[in-house]
Amino acid sequence: MFEKKGLVVIEKSGVDEDRLIEVALDAGALDVKDSGKEFDVTTNSANFEEVKKALEEAGFKYTYAEVTMVPQSTIRLSGKEAEQMLKLMEGLEDSDDVQKVYGNFDIAEEEMERLSA
Repeated sequence: MFEKKGLVVIEKSGVDEDRLIEVALDAGALDVKDSGKEFDVTTNSANFEEVKKALEEAGFKYTYAEVTMVPQSTIRLSGKEAEQMLKLMEGLEDSDDVQKVYGNFDIAEEEMERLSA
């Protein structure tokens, strides 16, 4: 259900996508995806530091970089299901006994804004 992968998130503003893809793939990244306002660079956990360093040296500034658990597939949620899932995630994250919480759900940005208001 989840794979341990490196994830580097880079904001799109002012970024040359072709150059980012070239640097990332040359350094050993698995993929570069456009996720709306950001680019997600995924790597194997073994070469995460190499890819991150190559991106930094090429002048790319990341907003998030970590070896994490990435879902192999996602489930689209909306309405009551999305609201329940967000409450569950919040409850788990607030628990002192829980260190990390991972999810394989996808909730539209508009829905997230509506639910967090």
